[in-house]
Amino acid sequence: MGDSSENSKRVKLSDGRFLAYRESGVPKEEAKYKIILVHGFGSSKDMNFSASKELIQELGVYLLFYDRSGYGESDSNAKRSLKSEVDDIVELADQLSGVAFVAPVVNYWWPSLPKNLIKENYMGGLIRWGLRISKLAPGLLHWLVIFTQKVLPSTSSVLESKQVYFSSHDMEVLKRTTGFPMFTKDKLRRRDVFDTLRDDFVACFGQWDFEPADLSITQESNVHIWHGKEDKVVPFQLQRCVLQKQPLINYHEIPQGGHLIVHYDGTCDAILHARRAGLIFHKRMEIFLEV
Repeated sequence: MGDSSENSKRVKLSDGRFLAYRESGVPKEEAKYKIILVHGFGSSKDMNFSASKELIQELGVYLLFYDRSGYGESDSNAKRSLKSEVDDIVELADQLSGVAFVAPVVNYWWPSLPKNLIKENYMGGLIRWGLRISKLAPGLLHWLVIFTQKVLPSTSSVLESKQVYFSSHDMEVLKRTTGFPMFTKDKLRRRDVFDTLRDDFVACFGQWDFEPADLSITQESNVHIWHGKEDKVVPFQLQRCVLQKQPLINYHEIPQGGHLIVHYDGTCDAILHARRAGLIFHKRMEIFLEV
C-alpha cells in the first residue's frame, strides 16, 4: 500500500491493479465503526456522504471512499465482472477497513421479479436494449452516444438536466453536488471512459448466478434497504418484490425521496444511527444510475 498517485492514496490489489481511495471521519485507529462507501454508475470516490460531522465524531465513524475499477484514478480491469467487484471490496476491506457499506443494484434478469412489472417499466426495456448493443456492437453504441451529445443542448452532464431520471428533490440535490463526472459530454467522447461505463453496465445488469431471493437472511443479518418512493431510475415496486422474498430485511421507504436520497438532509444521519446497532448496511445502487 502506498501513495502511487500525486492526487490520491492508492492500494495495490493481488492482481497488480491499484484502487484510489480517500478517507473521512475519525482516524481509523480510533474508529468504532469502519464503513466502505461504494459509489454508483458514473460517479466516483468524490461522492458526498452528508452525515453531520457531530454525529460522525460522536459515533466514532471512519469512512472510506474509493474509485471502482476504471473510474477516477483506479486502474481498469479487463476481466471485470460482478465477482471482481466484490473481490475488490474484500481486498480493500482486508487492507484498510474491515466492514463494507454495499450498494447493490436491481437486476431486471432476476427470476423472482414479476414479468408484468418488468414489462411495464420503461427502464427495464432500456437496460435490456442497452445490454444487447453493449455486447454485440460496442463501437456502434459509442458512435450513437457521441452523435446524441452533438444534438443535445450544452450542459455539464447529459443526465443532470433530465427530469425523466430525477425527481424535483433530486434536481435540487444536483444543484449543490458534483453530480456525475463520467457523464459530461467531453468524458463520454473518450473511448476509455465509454469502455469503463460499458463494462460496469454489463456487470451490473448481465446474468448473475444468484439473486436476493437466494440469500440466507435472518434477524441476526440485520440488513437494511433505503429507497425513495419517487425514484425514477429504480422503481420502488421492484424493491417491494425483493422484500416479499426476504421479509426479514428492514425496509425504509422515503415518501418524497427520489433516486439521490443518500444526498438528502437527514438520510445519512438516519443510516448511521441504524449502523450504531452493529450492522453491515445495504442500499440500492445509484445506478445509472447513481445509478
